[in-house]
Amino acid sequence: MPDTAMILAAGLGKRMRPITDTLPKPLVPVDGRPMIDYLFDSLEEAGVRRIVVNVHYLADQLVGHISARMGDSVIISDERAELLESGGGVVRALPMLGTEPFYILNADTFWLDRPGGRPHLSSLAEAWDPQRMDMLLTVAAMDNVIGYGGKGDFQMDSENRIARYDGMSRDPFVNMGAAIVSPSIFDHAPAGPFSLNRCYDEAIARGRLFGLHGDGLWLTIGTPEAIGEAEEAMDEFRSERAAGPHP
Repeated sequence: MPDTAMILAAGLGKRMRPITDTLPKPLVPVDGRPMIDYLFDSLEEAGVRRIVVNVHYLADQLVGHISARMGDSVIISDERAELLESGGGVVRALPMLGTEPFYILNADTFWLDRPGGRPHLSSLAEAWDPQRMDMLLTVAAMDNVIGYGGKGDFQMDSENRIARYDGMSRDPFVNMGAAIVSPSIFDHAPAGPFSLNRCYDEAIARGRLFGLHGDGLWLTIGTPEAIGEAEEAMDEFRSERAAGPHP
């Protein structure tokens, strides 16, 4: 199981304005808690010992919160001088992340595990196969994701190998922003800013991008309107958990 993770938290959060005019997106509260805290909970539960968080926009606020919440257990990858996008941000942090596979988490996507079920990061680690995979992404069916407004990201075959959604398949999946990656995928990465989409496409070309269905409740917070939708779904999910199985 990976003991290292990176949280991608350096984005500008433009679609979340006006909330993000004065608050970095990872600190936007959902159900009374900053979004990034849900990720810290999941990483702590999975026994992850080293966490790297990249920062750029309103970085002082984010660093202050991380320090108060996690003490010195989080390493800050400072991108205040230049925003490096998702892929470039990971490359910048590689010396802090080490040479073994690690988790990558998006700061604006989080989940609630089903009671009694396997924690998702543990399931992801169990499904990871470095002999076949460069990256293992968490995916969810579009109708199982709260706050997603797109047309689908990927499609999967019977072996859970991922390809880009072709716009015609019946069952597209959404990339839920929780993955395990081999650092070797970045061996030939460009210098400077670039998107992780480049790495996805390279892994697809090699037949080494795979997916794992995310169980539980999955939420993506991209707009102010998505906050209320997420909180309503969380209340319903917790009520169902409290009620337990029907006889």
